[in-house]
Amino acid sequence: QVQLVESGGGSVQPGGSLRLSCAASEYTYITNSVGWFRQAPGKEREGVASLVTDGSNTYYADSVKGRFTISQDSANNTVYLHMNSLKPEDTAMYYCAASPTRLAALETARYKYWGQGTQVTVSS
Repeated sequence: QVQLVESGGGSVQPGGSLRLSCAASEYTYITNSVGWFRQAPGKEREGVASLVTDGSNTYYADSVKGRFTISQDSANNTVYLHMNSLKPEDTAMYYCAASPTRLAALETARYKYWGQGTQVTVSS
């Protein structure tokens, strides 16, 4: 079973940037897709960005396109979420998740392994 550990969250002013990191205990078929999801209080968890770890595809929610970038460092089993031009509505708990399928995209139900989350707060 893969372990996922997120880091990099914090508080930032609108327009600011953060980089989240997701360190996976292993990079195997279990981590064919790795994604970032977020959940704000009172709202459902939603997909933000994901990638197929063989480098074949990336996916972004419309709300973050052009502002967020997902990337990976395969040598260190780490996936990053670079967040720029942050808005108050980006405030949420951000989770990293892994799926054994390359077709998981941003579908929450396809992800089997989840980290504990890291809080991102955007406020002036």
